[in-house]
Amino acid sequence: MRTPIQGFSKLSKEDKINWIADNYTDNSETTKEILKQYWNVDIGLQKLHDEFIENTISNYYLPFGIAPNFLINDKLYAIPMAIEESSVVAAASKAAKFWLDKGGFKTRVIGTQKIGQVHFIFKGSSTKLQSFIDAIRPILMNDVRAITRNMEKRGGGISSIELRDQSDKLDNYFQLHCTFETLDAMGANFINSCLEQLALTMKREALTYTPFNEQEQRIEVVMSILSNYVPECLVKAEVSCPIQELVLEQPVSPEEFAEKMVRAVNIANVEPFRAVTHNKGIMNGIDAVVLATGNDFRAVEAGIHAYAAKEGIYRSLTHASVENGIFKFWIEVPLALGTVGGLTRLHPLVRLALEILQKPSAPELMQIVAAAGLAQNFAAVRSLVTTGIQEGHMKMHLLNILNQMSATEDEKKTLIEYFKKNSATHNSVVEALQNLRKNS
Repeated sequence: MRTPIQGFSKLSKEDKINWIADNYTDNSETTKEILKQYWNVDIGLQKLHDEFIENTISNYYLPFGIAPNFLINDKLYAIPMAIEESSVVAAASKAAKFWLDKGGFKTRVIGTQKIGQVHFIFKGSSTKLQSFIDAIRPILMNDVRAITRNMEKRGGGISSIELRDQSDKLDNYFQLHCTFETLDAMGANFINSCLEQLALTMKREALTYTPFNEQEQRIEVVMSILSNYVPECLVKAEVSCPIQELVLEQPVSPEEFAEKMVRAVNIANVEPFRAVTHNKGIMNGIDAVVLATGNDFRAVEAGIHAYAAKEGIYRSLTHASVENGIFKFWIEVPLALGTVGGLTRLHPLVRLALEILQKPSAPELMQIVAAAGLAQNFAAVRSLVTTGIQEGHMKMHLLNILNQMSATEDEKKTLIEYFKKNSATHNSVVEALQNLRKNS
């Protein structure tokens, strides 16, 4: 019977590995071998990786790929992507190439405001509370100056502090709703530090605010934290061309293809079951670039999915239209990203990814990421309304199946050639490999 362990974090890496291998795996020696196999041979680099998080025992690798030929605002990019799913990089690359001679992607940043909130309980007059916040606003801004000074020198800082009465939703619940400009930093630590100081100042000043009665002077701060929902940190990416330029390899006319695309997007806009999978495809492209550039994909995911549901129903993040003979396909997404701080200076591959992207600012990275998401969605919907999603996906998944079956390099070469002309399903791949081995 397994028993809890005390002081696991204080063990050496070797001892951590021995403990997990001996207590939680079937073959401890194989476990140790696998974990050590993924250690970096450069001791300094391995130590850097070990210090990113706690209790590290190995590294978990994801493929780092490149999607070339992205023309964004007349500038050519090769976009780094870190992802394990078959066909994502290929699909994004194919979409980028498709739009390359049609003007590419046009993008613009709509806003860069980020949000943080001090959540607190106040038992008293909301009118007096508003007067109190108005009165202490200069003190709030002054007390946080030590934190905001450097950010303000670069043009950022706190944009606004607003009292929000939420007591109709929860008894005595109020917020200080604050907006921030953090420039090229994602800004989580900066925002949270500001909020915690604002909370301290508000509690302190309430104790001596004479219009308050004794109960009103005791403001209870529940928490001070940034929000990953950033509807005002918004970017738009778009592609468009005359319908007659929508020429595909498949036997479908440009007019029919445009109609199919618009219809498919409209379905995702009204049917949440379809919208979730539709948007997941968009996130294949977005997350892969967010990961490659050392940004927080969980925060990005949470904010984007909340934005998709902002009207009370979960909808498509992309839109399509045909007007006056012009096909348009576009996306608007909230993206709080950074190109300084965090892993951007620490992780060698993150530094390299940003270098490959020509050292973008945070707003530029927002536009690149939005274009990647739009490209991924265009490729997916295009497949769905023409050949179906499985044909291309399974051919890209082919190597995974062959590796699972321990195919040799010669067998892989033969079967890759075979499935260029034949439909690839898991069963057909297994059968083809078995036949190849039998005939050999």
